[in-house]
Amino acid sequence: MGCTKPERYTKSANREYKSSVFTALFSDPDKIISLYNAIAGCDLPLDTPITIATLEDILFTDRRNDIAFVLDDKVVVLAEHQSSINENMPLRLLIYIARVFEKIIDNDAVYKQKLLKIPKPDFIVLYNGLDPFPDEKVLRLSDAYGALPAEYANLGGLLELEVRVININEGRNEPTVNRCEYLRGYVQFVGKVRTNINAGEALTAAVTKAVKDCIAEGILKEFLNTNASEVSNMLTTEWNAERYEKVIREEGIEEGIEIGREEGREEGREEGVDISAEIIRALIEKATPEEIAEQYQLPIEKIKQFQTLLAGIPA
Repeated sequence: MGCTKPERYTKSANREYKSSVFTALFSDPDKIISLYNAIAGCDLPLDTPITIATLEDILFTDRRNDIAFVLDDKVVVLAEHQSSINENMPLRLLIYIARVFEKIIDNDAVYKQKLLKIPKPDFIVLYNGLDPFPDEKVLRLSDAYGALPAEYANLGGLLELEVRVININEGRNEPTVNRCEYLRGYVQFVGKVRTNINAGEALTAAVTKAVKDCIAEGILKEFLNTNASEVSNMLTTEWNAERYEKVIREEGIEEGIEIGREEGREEGREEGVDISAEIIRALIEKATPEEIAEQYQLPIEKIKQFQTLLAGIPA
């Protein structure tokens, strides 16, 4: 099978995505191969043929944390950065890999009798969140399967997908991290931002100071010199969104939103959008409680409570 560069994927959903610092950093083949060598323990030459296969639109978010690529027609890799662990990653990546295969293979060939050779998939998540997590863990699609009655015990054809989750926080998996100059720099940069926050800096100031310090110390110097303002904006936006989502989960706001959804459905108001994501955006953009309450048919007192809570969460 010959892999050719995929055409741009232009489905309308979530077309206006924003890159994360991770995907902006690992945006060219040399850096991607260096990253994969570190993670997989390989020694592929930097001129190994590579085809970028990242989907142009995003399935589950408007922020791009993923990169997909085919190495030498042999391995298709889906790598994603996460600051919070999602136990549904195997299912998400199953959907993603199916769409990637649609892009890189001849669709007519699947109906021919001759076996179609495809690249072997490799699924990787790099984790650097604050919640405790082991150095490495494998998430399996089969863990999501419900228990079956005894009469189904002999069913065959198990569909399995394994995702390797690697903790890249400072001090974790150092031999792996240190094998890739850019991954090491990324870990050091994030570490400096967190150190600044812990010292009392506001998020924007913490990121700005980390950028300056990294440049002065030669950490990701070229990348940060070229993209300083973009990096600051990306990381500030990314971490603010994560902070709001964390508050919503911990305070049970998602449950309240779901109740609002159900009430809306009963009254014939099916919005067809992810309301929780829209509310997060509205809060970030400082929409008034009245506007949010009216748009989503939620109690204004609750919205005011949520905004007060969000405003008081430290960066």
